[in-house]
Formats: sequence, structure tokens, C-alpha cells
Amino acid sequence: MRRRSAVKSVDRGEKRLLIDMPNTATQIREELDSVVIRFAGDSGDGMQITGTQFSSATALMGNDLSTFPDFPAEIRAPAGTTYGVSGFQIHFASHDIKTPGDAPDVLVAMNPAALKVNLGALKEGGLLIVNTGAFTKANNAKAGCKEDPLADPALEKYRVLPIDITKLTLDAVKPFKLGAKDAARCKNMWTLGLMFWLYGRDRQPSIDFLNEKFGKKRPEIAAANIAAINAGHIYGETAELPTEIRPVVVARAELPRGTYRTIDGNQALAWGFAAAAQLSGLPFFYGSYPITPASTLLHHLARLKNFGITTFQAEDEIAAVASAIGASFGGALGITGTSGPGVALKTEAIGLAIMTELPLVVVDVQRGGPSTGLPTKTEQSDLFQAVWGRNGDAPLPVLAPATPGECFEFAILASKIAVKYMTPVMLLTDGFIANSAEPWKIPDVSSLEPFPVTHHTETEGFSPFKRDPRTLARVWAKPGTPGLEHRIGGIEKDYETGHISYDPANHHRMTLTRAEKVQNVRALYPKLTLDQGESEGEMLVIGWGSTHGAISQAVDRVRKSGRRVSHLHLRHIWPLPEGLKELAERFDQIMVPELNHGQLVRLLRAELLINAKGFNKIAGQPFKISEIVDEIEARLGKKEEER
Repeated sequence: MRRRSAVKSVDRGEKRLLIDMPNTATQIREELDSVVIRFAGDSGDGMQITGTQFSSATALMGNDLSTFPDFPAEIRAPAGTTYGVSGFQIHFASHDIKTPGDAPDVLVAMNPAALKVNLGALKEGGLLIVNTGAFTKANNAKAGCKEDPLADPALEKYRVLPIDITKLTLDAVKPFKLGAKDAARCKNMWTLGLMFWLYGRDRQPSIDFLNEKFGKKRPEIAAANIAAINAGHIYGETAELPTEIRPVVVARAELPRGTYRTIDGNQALAWGFAAAAQLSGLPFFYGSYPITPASTLLHHLARLKNFGITTFQAEDEIAAVASAIGASFGGALGITGTSGPGVALKTEAIGLAIMTELPLVVVDVQRGGPSTGLPTKTEQSDLFQAVWGRNGDAPLPVLAPATPGECFEFAILASKIAVKYMTPVMLLTDGFIANSAEPWKIPDVSSLEPFPVTHHTETEGFSPFKRDPRTLARVWAKPGTPGLEHRIGGIEKDYETGHISYDPANHHRMTLTRAEKVQNVRALYPKLTLDQGESEGEMLVIGWGSTHGAISQAVDRVRKSGRRVSHLHLRHIWPLPEGLKELAERFDQIMVPELNHGQLVRLLRAELLINAKGFNKIAGQPFKISEIVDEIEARLGKKEEER
């Protein structure tokens, strides 16, 4: 990443810079360490693409960033309604950040519904940019506003910038003679141009994006949207804005040297599986049925067929997992991806994979439940389902990456475990990890450790359940190999011969063997280490999955106040890592923040007999840093010297 701006003079006392930004005149800009912006509008207003383009430009400027797309549940909710509001929040900074931010410094509200839904989150004194052209009586009514929301005295505590974005956009694109609908759709690009000017982002990457997307098939659409971006940028340059609204610069972050790109969790998973296919030498098969928020994993993997990945969109969840199991029986590694409701439908087939001891990776991109629940909102409520949610004693390894970037390495690890131990593996992410983006340092491919897989070929003494004495994994023989003809299935098999067996002692032995095999997976775990803090103290905060950023920054704040608080984030949920009980017992209190009603905390209490206590949020939204800080401080109370 390369900073495109040149600082001319600096006054640190007033936090202002005289700076020459790309494509702008030299101007005075306020210097800030970080900014949180939320774009909000109707689901047809293009807020996701606006946020994504702003994120890409921000990454190219060299800032650290974290994003949070917030979609409506309905595919196309009635325009102008509160339940059709789509939001995109981005936090960018000149230093390391780990969350999309608690509360926005800037809210861009494209209509009354967006203002109503999001105004409460805006910081007092924050900048509120509103598209006055959408604040008609009809739209106010659709949003449930009896009075004009722009006349509400509550707006007085914000810096309000009212702009008729709709009218200015239509004026900018008038030369291209678009239809009324297409012309109005350009208003998100006008808004993007204004925000590019306000925060010193370069327009060119977005212009290139528009030319690539529309240039060949609909060049007039590309030209109109580019004109809208330029018009919004020019408005910022030339309009006489209120004195309290200044353009801003956020210096680039000092990241470790390397090549970076923005990545979300589903992208990282796809690339991780592609890398695993190369590292193992196996063909990979992905069988899936579309379900939010896992659907884009299929889209990303479908583009990677040149890396040995075959994708299949099945007619339902059961067919999807069955096709993946069939691929594994045939000698490939089968993968299937879904969300919580899909895991429920796949459960019987996952049990089949456990009984047949075939490698399988099941990706569960969690969302709010139960049943259909909250399709586009994040939750961590499938942990019980992942660890225990099958009939019979049917354990399998469960992994949970903590960030979008970690999904890459955990896709590789899940694949390695599946083929080394001949077992299904559950890989838990969630809607936040799947859709959020962060800068990701592209790894050196030569540093990735191969795990070549060789199928069994020895015919002498062959049995389909002949085991490796170290791992207890059974052999993997391709069907149709001469001399290795065999049958496997869902009925219990004899430990020695692989024939169907109803013998009680054999079933007892096989059940314990499968459980021990899963426990042996610990051999691939790294040594248990704290994410932050000392190995003893007042409180240990244990998290898992997407709560990592909020917990990390909350613990950091509390530690700076002098409290002896540490953070441990579990990426390996089952089996639990060795040494966890001994570590936990060295702390006075154990707090487990989760986006569920207390699932990991119950697992820890049951397995380790430790006095862990949960802190739970079940709102379809991630934790705020302040929520965890407040809870830690409340539980610790005041130190003796403060009393």
C-alpha cells in the first residue's frame, strides 16, 4: 500500500494538516487518528456497494480498517420502510484496530427510515449527512414518522449537513439520458464522491471498477455513475460548508511489511480450501445449497476450479451434504457449507460420515435462530449443535476462527484434520466474520506446510477399518481399486473385519474408538497461549469466534487502568485444548462473553468444572467494546485504593 498524499505543513496542537490530496486542490484538513462512518439507506440504494468501494479506497490509502455490512432480512423489503434499511459501517484508522467501532462519528442517511433506524447510534456531536430529497411526506409516512424528522429538535446535538442528493445526482447524470430509475440509482455514487473528498480518498479505483463492471455492456451506466462520483467530489471542493464541518485526513497505519488486500471471511475460507487442495494433492468437492450468510462461499469457490475444486449447487441441504460424502468415499475431500438451519437438515448425513469415518468439512456460517430466525444477523448459537447435535455418541472436531483473515488458515487446518484422522470436522464462523472485511497480509505460499495424502493400496490383510495405531484413523481406499473392494455404511461395523455387527461389546469398543480418535486431534493444536495479559490475575475473559476484536480492545482498555485482566480466545472448541483448566484456575474470576444464551460457558463448566460465568447478548448485533468494558468493571468492582 502506498500513501498518495504529501504533507505540506503540520500544526499538531490544533490537529490540522495542510495537505495535497489526490485529485484535489491543496487544502486545510483536520487530522484524526480514526473515523467510523455508517452508510444507511433503502436496500435498493446501493449502500453495500458504496461501503465496499469506500473500503477499497481506504485500504489503498494504507489505513487499517474493519467493516460491518448490515443487511435487511428480506430480499426486497418495501421501499422506504424501516425493515428495509441496509447499512454498512467502516472503521478506519492510523493504528491497529479490531472492530468496526462502537458508534459512528458520521452517519449518512439516504431516507427517513435510515435516519430513524440509525440516529440513536450516532455519537453526540457527530456528523449527520442527510439526503433531503428523500424526505417527502410519503417517505416520512412509510418510515412511521408523523412529523418531519428533519425538524426534530433531537438533531440539534449533531452537526447536520442537509443536501438534496437526489436532485444533484439527477442534474449530474442528465446528459446521459438514462431512465428515471437508472438515473436515481446513481445517487449512491454521488454520495461516495462527496465522502471521497471529505476523507481524502482517491476516486480512480472506483472509476476503474465502474468501467470494468458496466463499460462493455452498458457504457452509459458506467459514464453516468462516474459523473455522479465526480459531481459529489466537486460539490465538496466548491460548496461553502459550515465552519464546523471540515475535510479530514487519517494517516496510514504502520502495518508489518508485505502485500495486503481486503478480505472477508467467506473469501478467506474459499482461498484456504483452494490452498489446502494444492497442499494435500487431493481434488476438493464443495456441495452446497444457498443459504444466508454462507451463499457467497459457493460463489467464491466456483471461481477456483483451476485449483482442483469442483462446486455443486444441490436441490436441498440433504443432497448437498450427501454429495460431499459421496465425493469423500470416491477419494476426494468433500466440503459442505451452510448456516444453522442447514446443519439441522444435514445432521443425519453428518452422523453417516462419522459412522463410516470419512473425511468431511462442514462450514457453519452462523446466524440468528432458531428455525429461520434472523437470516442476515450474526449470532453464535450453534455451538451446542456443532459439539453435541447428533444422535448417538458422535463427536467430531469443532474449530472456530476469530477473524476474517484467520478463516484462511483454519480452512487448511480443518482439511488437514479431516484427512489425517478420517473424520468430519465442523468449522464455525458467523455472519459477522463472513461479511466483515479487514486488511489481510497475503502469505508466502512457500511457507505453507504441505500434507500430501496417499490413498491405501496394500491388499494384504486389508480391512476398511484397519487403523493407524497413532491417530486411530482408518485407512482410505478408493472404491474400485483391485483387491480393495469393500462396503461401508451407517450400520455399526466390526472393529476387525468391517462387516456389519450387532455385537454389544463391539459397539461399545467402536464408540470409544471414534471418540478417542477425535481427542487425538489435539496433537495438531498449537500450545495454548493467552491473547493478552498475564497467566494469573483478577479475571480471565474467555471468548470464541467473532467476539475477538471487541474483547481484545475491551481488555486492553481495562488493563490500561491498572486491572489484572487477561484475554484467552478459543479457536479449538472440541476437543478443548490441554492446559485450559489449569490456566483458568489461576484467576479470581472467569467471564465468557458470547452472542448466545450461554453455550461455551456451559461447555467449560461441564467439562472443566470451573466457575465460569457468562455475559450474553442475543440481539443479532456484535458486542460493543464499551459493553464488555462496563461488564468487566462492574464485576471487578473498585480497587481497594479507589475506595
